[in-house]
Amino acid sequence: MEITDVKIFLHEDDKLRAYVTVTFDASFVVHNMRLIEGQNGLFISMPSKKRKDGKYQDVAHPITSDMRQRLEKAIVENYKKAIAEKSREAASAPSDAREPAVAETAVQAPPPEVPQPPAEEQK
Repeated sequence: MEITDVKIFLHEDDKLRAYVTVTFDASFVVHNMRLIEGQNGLFISMPSKKRKDGKYQDVAHPITSDMRQRLEKAIVENYKKAIAEKSREAASAPSDAREPAVAETAVQAPPPEVPQPPAEEQK
């Protein structure tokens, strides 16, 4: 399985560094991964849902350690590129135009509304 696209949505908040979307084989996408700064460095947290007992369960996750390592490597490399790009943009902005950094969040737009056919009139 090939990682064909990695999208990083920077979100500097406590330990959370970014939300991540990864596309595999240009045909399967996984949203809502998180890149977290832990005691031993950066790691990925897979998308999860809360169970009835209050515990969280991964919705999707790598089965092999090789795939997890490849996924982490691709995400961390793209994260570092995004941070470098953000730094370059901040450095190239005129000093009077610089504003305090605002954390970005990944927001998914709701699906477009589909017009409903008019209800038939009652006779």
